[in-house]
Amino acid sequence: MSDAVSSPLSSLPSAQQNTLLPTQEECYVEVAIKVPLHRSFDYLVSDPKLAANLEPGMRVAVPFANRQVTALVLARKTSTELPKDKVKAVLKVLDSAPIIDATHLQLLKFTARYYHYPLGETIFTALPKALRQGDDIDKTSINYIQLTEKGRALPTLRAKKQQSLMSQLAQSGKSPVTEVKALGFTKATIDALVSKELAEISIEFSSHWRDNDIKVASKPRLNTEQAVACSAINQSSGFTSFLLEGVTGSGKTEVYLQCLEEVIKQGKQALVLVPEIGLTPQTVNRFRRRFPDTPIMLWHSALTDNERLQTWRFCQKGSCAIVIGTRSAIFMPFLSLGMIIVDEEHDASFKQQDSLRYHARDLSAYRAQQHNIPLVLGSATPALETLHRAIEGKYHLLSLTQRAQTSSDNHFELIDIKGQYLQAGLSHASLAYMQKELGRQKQVMVFLNRRGFSPSLICHECGWLSDCPRCSTSATYHKSMRRLVCHHCGEQTAPPMQCPDCGSTQIHPVGLGTEQLEEALTSQFPNIAISRIDRDSTRKKGSLEEELERINQGGARILVGTQMLAKGHHFADVSLVIILDVDAGLHSCDFRATEHLAQLLTQVAGRAGRSGEPGTVLLQTHFPEHPLLQDLVNNGYQHFARYALQERQETELPPYSHLALLRAEAHDLSLVLRFLTDLVPATRIPKIQLLGPIPAPLERVAGKFRYQLHIQGADRGALHAFVAQLIDYLGSHKLAQKVRWNLDIDPIDMM
Repeated sequence: MSDAVSSPLSSLPSAQQNTLLPTQEECYVEVAIKVPLHRSFDYLVSDPKLAANLEPGMRVAVPFANRQVTALVLARKTSTELPKDKVKAVLKVLDSAPIIDATHLQLLKFTARYYHYPLGETIFTALPKALRQGDDIDKTSINYIQLTEKGRALPTLRAKKQQSLMSQLAQSGKSPVTEVKALGFTKATIDALVSKELAEISIEFSSHWRDNDIKVASKPRLNTEQAVACSAINQSSGFTSFLLEGVTGSGKTEVYLQCLEEVIKQGKQALVLVPEIGLTPQTVNRFRRRFPDTPIMLWHSALTDNERLQTWRFCQKGSCAIVIGTRSAIFMPFLSLGMIIVDEEHDASFKQQDSLRYHARDLSAYRAQQHNIPLVLGSATPALETLHRAIEGKYHLLSLTQRAQTSSDNHFELIDIKGQYLQAGLSHASLAYMQKELGRQKQVMVFLNRRGFSPSLICHECGWLSDCPRCSTSATYHKSMRRLVCHHCGEQTAPPMQCPDCGSTQIHPVGLGTEQLEEALTSQFPNIAISRIDRDSTRKKGSLEEELERINQGGARILVGTQMLAKGHHFADVSLVIILDVDAGLHSCDFRATEHLAQLLTQVAGRAGRSGEPGTVLLQTHFPEHPLLQDLVNNGYQHFARYALQERQETELPPYSHLALLRAEAHDLSLVLRFLTDLVPATRIPKIQLLGPIPAPLERVAGKFRYQLHIQGADRGALHAFVAQLIDYLGSHKLAQKVRWNLDIDPIDMM
């Protein structure tokens, strides 16, 4: 391994540690406040007793713009550059000790510098809402529920919900009551189990797990590749980054579990990042089954404010051993962090797409270096940036090429649909395959990454389309709601009975969505249970978990869904996967489109053949001869990715250059164009290429015109120097208050 820092963010200088200064008669504090300004603020501490106890990382209440706000202390000072009569005084000290330590504060300062985002907003984005509002850090506690000895016998109950809750607790072990409620179980159901002495509620975990011998449930025997990977990770010392490149079903999670076992035995904590909230319940159940007496907690957007505060505090106090969370968990405080794992590291959901546009995977590399611990990035379809670092030797590449449950790979087949009659998007060959697998009592997955009934309505007489009046796209028809819904701005209208242009009643759906696909398959297979999983069908709290449980228990034989079905779910009985509308990703203005398509197709295909026999994957396309599809089918993602890297190098695109994106939008197109056009001559420096202003791929959203300025450079340092100069210029631009703009460093979504 190279000694070079393998974080992609490492080329910027590290933050200087704040050192405490001796208390003087006059004491000032430098604080960060949640305002969109790239600066800190000085305040006077008039009480010597308060000044003596103030440390960086503590919160104070201060006056700001005629209101009282919560601020975080960055440093103590004996002087200030401001006129003394202009310096306001701290009103109140909110903490008796720092709520974040120096290392954590350094992480947040680095994040603000790298993503060119105000430090105050960065810090307060990383804190739970209760702490942002100035609440006491220990204001709340969370109760936990687990089965009693009587409940672990799983007696049969007449109440189905109570029976289901017992089954859930039998799988997950001791769980927060709020987590159980998030899965759809009511307080009445919980109280009923407690009153029957089938379950009991306790207050909280302690940190005694660090002193006790770890209890580990039975674990499978590793194959040779898994054993090599575990050995390499467990025997590493200090900061080492690993890319665990394993085909779907190769047992990456088992490698995680056996590596985590060593971390927990040392009394250290671990952070496991997963891309979607939908993956956390099944992941945490598997982890809790393996480590039944080890405190494991979840972190995701569905938690209440009190739950987030309590989880944050437990993690900080060392009361939990493993945190499994989505991207914002990268900012969690740890008492003794021993390992970071990023599962499905390629997933775009690790990149925040508004406000502070950070990438949790990249910050994981920086944080692992901070703590001098191993970082494990796992994926069957690594991002090209990650693979590039592994090929260069900055990441240690570990490959898993054998599927854990089958001795051979899935069979891929390209279905040429040119000139064919399609029944709800399905060819005759695909329907025949479905009939065969359903006859074998297997499950079939039909994948279509488009929700709703149809993407648009069309007038058969004049060609009118149901365009969204506020966006440069069509409104999707949702038959179950009888509404036209724009999936970009949320605008909803009733579908017209007559064409608005010609008055004709010949208005028909055009295109295919999952709702229409489900309806057609119900008609085609009337006696087969069908499950549809997309954002519309899983809006109700706990509905996704219920549907996944129904699928895994064999209740549904046909699965219809969007990419929600593709991310990490294990369906043992799925033997056939049919992917519709493959062609949508073959022709795009986004240079990442083919990479994302290849990742999606590989991930969806990986849902088949997980029960011991190879599965079949059908790709319906008008272009079966397309090089991308041929490469994926014949050689797999690993070969495709390495060829794609050659293309990126020839075109000097990331990861062989560095990219930033300045977006601007306003209702007045002329304001946007003037704003971005002014920047081009005003901010030119060597080694930087500018493209724009150009319209965004979706030019108009919610009535606002959207344009972009692409900033590209071969040298990361030069790019950041340019962006810093650009932000200074933007702050004084006369149109900065009339145009909404944002800056995206290392953008993933070019929309």
